[in-house]
Amino acid sequence: MRWLDHREPIPRSLRGAVIALGNFDGFHLGHQAVAHEAIEWARSEGRPSIIATFDPHPARFFKPDIAPFRLTTLEQRQELYLAARATAMLVFHFDAALAGTSAADFVRELLAERLGVAGVVTGEDFTFGKGRAGNRAMLEALGREAGIECRAVAPVLDGGAPVSSSRIREALRAGDPQTAARLLSRPFAIRGVVEHGDKRGRQIGYPTANLAIESYLRPRYGIYAVTGRVLATGAALRGAANLGVRPQFDPPRELLEPHFFDFAGDLYGQEIEVAFHHFLRPEARFASIEALVAQMDADCVEARRLLAS
Repeated sequence: MRWLDHREPIPRSLRGAVIALGNFDGFHLGHQAVAHEAIEWARSEGRPSIIATFDPHPARFFKPDIAPFRLTTLEQRQELYLAARATAMLVFHFDAALAGTSAADFVRELLAERLGVAGVVTGEDFTFGKGRAGNRAMLEALGREAGIECRAVAPVLDGGAPVSSSRIREALRAGDPQTAARLLSRPFAIRGVVEHGDKRGRQIGYPTANLAIESYLRPRYGIYAVTGRVLATGAALRGAANLGVRPQFDPPRELLEPHFFDFAGDLYGQEIEVAFHHFLRPEARFASIEALVAQMDADCVEARRLLAS
């Protein structure tokens, strides 16, 4: 899949594309509906299809100290967009120049002139341009002037309410990965490179693969039943993971620490993805290492049971 930068000239072969326009961070069911409309429209007319995203997220640009909230990395989004059968991913690099671009210039200069798009698909509540002054009606009016056809997709409902990234984040913060997975159409997953740690897990019979959480949203701290995937080999793993600050050990350090069942290989330096399936319990400090190990034994039994079902 082609990875495009909005600041660079677009290849001639990708001009005349239909673009799904939005942030599409989590690429949840609502985002997928917008992308599907764009891809099917493009296919019906023999055009390329492009799914857009913004990096950094506009909220991060305007509030750099905001708590981490990302649901996916750009690399994960590229894989998701490829699986949706889009031709290319377009990254709008959100900087001061883009933030200051008027709604009219966004359509005329970026979409029409620089990208040469033929069609745009958005959600009904899409806003754009400086101060978010542009809306669906303005996009359609400006698009007509620039020779761009525009379509909008209604929200996808779940339980009578629109599927949204906010609902997914709320579910994860509440320790409800199953609701998040339903809205995403897949489990929430954190990807990272396995680091060397202090080997505490290995010393008590539970070796772990240590991952920094970086810019991802922080789900509720605690113990989870998880699956893992080694990106280089595609190897699939099952396990139990601690997400949090390890209150049993000093100094506290925020980590994702999956222990994979029946696995004895070396993952150091490997990029892996850990998917959250079930929340087992909150983090806790135990009276002794023996008590901690006994609880970990029980956690792994429960995680095996849940993942088997």
